[in-house]
Amino acid sequence: MGEYDANQRFAAEATIEPEHIARARQHALEIGAAPVSSPVGAQCAVIAAASRALNIVEIGTGAGVSGLWLLHGSPRATLTTIDNEPEHLGVARRAFGDAKIPAARARFITGRASDVLPRMNEASYDIVLVDADPEGVIEYVEHGLRLVRAGGTVLVPRVLGGGAVADPVRRDPVTSAYRSLIQETQSSPAVIGALSIVGEGLLQLTTIATD
Repeated sequence: MGEYDANQRFAAEATIEPEHIARARQHALEIGAAPVSSPVGAQCAVIAAASRALNIVEIGTGAGVSGLWLLHGSPRATLTTIDNEPEHLGVARRAFGDAKIPAARARFITGRASDVLPRMNEASYDIVLVDADPEGVIEYVEHGLRLVRAGGTVLVPRVLGGGAVADPVRRDPVTSAYRSLIQETQSSPAVIGALSIVGEGLLQLTTIATD
């Protein structure tokens, strides 16, 4: 096992996942809604806690794992989560109920993100997490940057594409989109970007406050 693989394994084993999130993870695997890894979820929780997030948007609910991690980090936040799979939303609702998340703190929207996001108020959210269909990642990140307040953060898990992004031979549309997203945001004067390589990768983009 190489050093990178050993570090990845250690990070995964060292991350302690709360019981209610572990149960949601099991349900996600049962219905084929691949959840974020526990190290990535924990990073999202830390960012939510550090930013004292009160209003969060999640693009791609899955079975609720990433949303529960975000609320674990910021217990006072309200989460608006969007997914076009009613089954996934149903499982997520049950996971939130199991976690005793008050109904007023979780808003579930069934629909395509490309239809829902344009109707949401800009500069109104502290965090936007983008974990929907990878073909639309650039569009969703653009919406996310519009929706977050100055100093708000857009989070993009799975951005390393299982190692594909680092492989210069891979030039399929999804891999190219992730690669372009990373490269362009790293050089953008509008955001501060950081790429975590733990788990499946997490791109963190915080908008620069002008005042």
